[in-house]
Amino acid sequence: MLRTRILTALVIAALLIPAIFWLDASLWAVLTAVITGIAGWEFARLAGLARPLQFAYGVLVGALAVALGCLPAEQLRDAGLILLILSVLFWLGVVPFWLRARWAVKAPTTMALVGLLVLLPTWYALFAIRGQGPAWLFGALLLVALADIAAYFFGRAFGRRKLAPNISPGKTWEGAYGAMFTVTLLALLTQWVVGGPDLVRLVALLLVMPLLTLVSIAGDLFESLLKRQAGLKDSSQLLPGHGGVLDRIDSHTAALPLIALLLTVLA
Repeated sequence: MLRTRILTALVIAALLIPAIFWLDASLWAVLTAVITGIAGWEFARLAGLARPLQFAYGVLVGALAVALGCLPAEQLRDAGLILLILSVLFWLGVVPFWLRARWAVKAPTTMALVGLLVLLPTWYALFAIRGQGPAWLFGALLLVALADIAAYFFGRAFGRRKLAPNISPGKTWEGAYGAMFTVTLLALLTQWVVGGPDLVRLVALLLVMPLLTLVSIAGDLFESLLKRQAGLKDSSQLLPGHGGVLDRIDSHTAALPLIALLLTVLA
């Protein structure tokens, strides 16, 4: 199982890293729209949509992403900004209560709208962050992945208090604190090496990185809750050893829109 997981991760990295750095903007938009569409199909499975509608929903999500990408640049920025704001409001203002109450939303239409709110801002974030430079997107993806890895290892080593025992029993508060510490330290060191001892930026990172880490954990927990309520272990079996696309980008669906919004505001 571990070998399969590692091999799949290496294949994903071998395909994704060149795409991030070398595809032109149009091809990148199409590639990420396809990935978003696949995630949409998986979300439809978790949301309990009827089987004939699951594929159709995935196509709809991918098509909407392509339609956004076809907008003139100024209109795309305006629409993207609205999506990012709605996404951040959802993850910061709604999801914490959703997780705490463990809401089980049975209305397919409501969950279909939630899926759009989760996935379309993620597509735009992948497009917009890369627009700042491929290294920005690579760094953002790596940062979220490192938060997940740090949470796992800190949790294994020091975990005592369960973070969300009824949703994801393996997650602990100690793992979350370890992830916040690791991500913040890495961001501070990167800023110091690349940009020098800029006090304003260092303080901003001290404030933003813990929040970003918590949001990424919320994304993971949200998908875990949907899987638990749907009675599924994974969103699909498309990625051997990893489950589905949504299983791999759950944290990113929450964190990337926040990163993109911050970059948009600060640009």
